[in-house]
This record gives sequence, structure tokens and C-alpha cells, in this order.
Amino acid sequence: MGSATPANIPASVQTFDVIVVGGGNAALAAAISAHDSGARVLVLEAAPKEERGGNSRFAGTVFRAPHKGLEHVKTLLCEEAMDDTKLCTIGPYTEEMYLEDLSKTSHGRLDKDIAEVMVKQGWETLEWMKSKGHKWELMIRKYLNVDNLAARGEIINVNAGAAIMAVGGGVGLTDAWWTAAESLVPGGRMTLWYESPAHDLIATGDTVHGVKVRHREGFTDVYGKVVLASGGFSSNPAMRRQYLGEGWDLVLVRGTKFNMGTMLNRAIAAGARPVGHWGAAHASPQDANGPLTGEINVSVHMPRYAYPYAITVNINGERFFDEGEDDFGKTYAKTGKKIADQPEARAFQIFDQQTTYLLPKRYQTATPIYADTIQELAQKAGVNNATSLLKTVETFNAACSVDVGKFNPTKLDGLSTSLVAKLPFPKTNWATRIEKAPFVAYAVACGITFTYGGIATDVEARVLNNEGRPMPGLWATGEIVGGLFYHNYPGGSGLTKGAVFGRIAGREAAAAAAAAAALGECRVVESTGA
Repeated sequence: MGSATPANIPASVQTFDVIVVGGGNAALAAAISAHDSGARVLVLEAAPKEERGGNSRFAGTVFRAPHKGLEHVKTLLCEEAMDDTKLCTIGPYTEEMYLEDLSKTSHGRLDKDIAEVMVKQGWETLEWMKSKGHKWELMIRKYLNVDNLAARGEIINVNAGAAIMAVGGGVGLTDAWWTAAESLVPGGRMTLWYESPAHDLIATGDTVHGVKVRHREGFTDVYGKVVLASGGFSSNPAMRRQYLGEGWDLVLVRGTKFNMGTMLNRAIAAGARPVGHWGAAHASPQDANGPLTGEINVSVHMPRYAYPYAITVNINGERFFDEGEDDFGKTYAKTGKKIADQPEARAFQIFDQQTTYLLPKRYQTATPIYADTIQELAQKAGVNNATSLLKTVETFNAACSVDVGKFNPTKLDGLSTSLVAKLPFPKTNWATRIEKAPFVAYAVACGITFTYGGIATDVEARVLNNEGRPMPGLWATGEIVGGLFYHNYPGGSGLTKGAVFGRIAGREAAAAAAAAAALGECRVVESTGA
């Protein structure tokens, strides 16, 4: 049976070797891996074909993986990306560095076994993806104004951990996965169902036999080994309010509208153990005028990640975090929450003419607010207290070093505010005075990308029950899995996690299906799902 639409899917009973729930990066990695292992695979995508791809469709597509430096990175890049390698330097990113970044951002709470597998298999998974049709490039044009930097003769020091991204952004990433999957349909072992959200697990005790699929006119019970890759609950305002807290039902949703947490809830109800940081999420600064839910032609242009070269103030004109704590790739995912915690959940990034040349092209989609004085800027932006903003800027400027020659936008330059000044929030890097008019402000809000809480798995991607034992017939990968990210995360590690463990889950589920077939295992028709 090949690709199908809901109109020709019977509301009855069907059987496959492996059922993959989801349509993003993690799901398609699992589906293709299972197919490579000889399984008959069904992919269940809740979205219609034109919206397929889950959160991955909206991703920045950086994949964090260990490597040996620029020459090693070149072996992965497509031919069209090679010219950019002449503009930059990239140092090695070792497994030890990766594990340290994961540990630091999770405050040491991460599942170390899961982390080690992801790190050790990261690079080979990117090579495997390349063999499936994915193309890779350097990340520099996505997040830096490369043309302006090159015109100034500056060599870009690329953050080694976040050096590589999929060509074409999220659409390019997911289209490459779906193209690879579609190419397997004629062989008869790959089946793709759109507009087919999984509704529940079919299980007897801890043992999972399949899933109940919801259609407009009824349900289909599908039997086989199950891989859950259906995302977290980022699109569900009720669950966001329940787990993340006050105001989170009102934040902007950067990604898909289909991540409602249905199968996450169903898995927990069936006995899967919840793990991870349920009170936190990947949430970053987005244009305050961005869409409330993900729109593929708009949302991808809404990130506002140049804040390390600015100061960020709330509507009272006060700074509320260290904008230069680290490279944005290690801070952006926690900065959205800081904005959400401010009055009216709104803030302003303020630049002067010394750093506006660094603004990525995505800022061209914003509505900048210009002024010749800070007081005028406060009035135009809607800051409640112009005097407070002026005091914030003057105090910050007084704490900045006169040694501006140290400023280097492409690496941690150590240009920090003075400790003597005792600012409520220091700026650790890129601390330059806000003094050269015209000043410009960009209004920003919190945008949620994905949630950190999820279900527990082992290093073979098997879902664990509340007693810590694998649930027969059930695997999981991607955002639905918890236990790795707490408080923050190193940019690009989410997609890597999904691909690495998707590949593992597909392979392991296919092996289990083959073993069951060899033993003549009978399909259990009785369903406990509703």
C-alpha cells in the first residue's frame, strides 16, 4: 500500500511492521531507518501534506555534532556551500566540549547515558542523512550579516558547536526527508498517511500493540511496533498554562499548530514515565508583531537574536539579563522566558549606529523605531518611563570600557562592563556604549519553540514505564522524549537528538518486528484504546 489520503483509508484494522507517529526530522529518520532494516513502515502525519513536517519545518536547522575543525566540516558540506569556508575559521568541537555544553545548560541534571550516545553518534548521523539526500552548509548567513562583515575585512570565527545547518532551512530539511520517504513508496514497504493524527495507543498492560488513528469519519486500528515522534505540547495553550505557568498560554508559538501533546498524554496514561523539566521550554526572542501561531512564510523571519550587540530593556526601561553572557546559541533558548516574565511580556532591543551593521537580514522584516535621543526613543517605543530608560543607558555606558578595540562580534571578546559599577546585570561580552545616534529599538516578545518535559527512554530509544522497565512494542524520539534538556539547551542539539535516536528507534523497532514475525507472534485484535 502506498501513500494515502484520509478519503481512502478504511476505518477498520490494518497491520504494519513499524508505525511511526509524526512527520518531522525525528519521525522521518525513524521511518527511513526502519525501512533500511527491512520493515514495512507506516508514517502517520497529523497535518495535511502542505503543512507536513512538524516543528522541524520551522527550525533554524543547525545540527550540533562533534567534529575536528574546518577541514573536517568541509567533508560534509555541499559544493554550493564551499565558498563560505573562505570567509571563516572553525576550531574543533570535541565530544568532551559537547558533553560539557549539555551539562552546563542542564545544570548537570541531564541523562548522561542518553547524552553520550547522542554525542558519539552525532557526526555519523549527519553523514547518514547526507546519504539520504540532505545537503549541508555553514550557519553563518542565517545568523550573521556576512556581507557587511566581509566588506570590513573581518574573518568570521564560527562557533564550532553550531557550525552546520541543513540547506533551505526547515522547509529544506523536511522536504529532503519526505522526498526520501516518497521515493520508497513504490517499493511497497513505505506508506504515508496525511491528516491522520494518532489518537491513542492500543495496549495490553505495558505491552503496546499499535495505535488508534483518528479520521474525520472514524478510527483505524493499526497494529505494529510503534515509534512515537509526535512532538511535545508547545501548541497546546492549556498544557502550556498547566505546566509552564502563568502567561504561557499567551506566548507566540513559533512552530507547528499540530503539537498538541496528545500522544505524550496517552503514553503517560499507558504507564510511560514522565521525566525532564516540565516547567521549562525552548523559548526565544521573537518580533513582538509576529504571528500567534507558526506561519511558514512569516515565522521563520521573526527571530531576533542580535541582542548580544545591544541592551534589552523592559517597558519600564530597565535591563533584566546579561545580554553578553555567551554566544547567542547558548543563551537564546532561555531568553524568551526572561522576556515572558517581564511586565506585559514585552521588551525592546536597543542598538546604536556602532553595531547596527551586525543585524542579520531577518531584522529587515521588523518595524524598527528610530530616534535621535534616548528620551525620544522611549516615547516612540512606548517605554513607560523615559527618565528610567535614560538612567539605564547612562549607567550602562559609564560601566563600559574605553578599550573598544577589543570588540569582536564573532567570538567571546571579554569586553565586559566594570565590576566596580555594580550593575544589576553585567554584560560579559560585547559591552559597548549606546551613544551614537540615531538609536534604534526593536520590540520583542517570547516565542515558544518546543517543550522540555517528556517521557523516559533508554539508549535504544525504548520507552520506559514508571518502574524503569522497557514497554514492549514502544519506542520514542524527538521532542516527546524528556530528560536531556533542563533550563536551557545548546543550539542545534534538539535536531541532532531527534535524528540520532530516530535512526536508533527505527532500527530497533524493525528488529523487534522481525523477531516477532520469526516467532509467529499473533496480532492482538482487542483494543483498550478509546
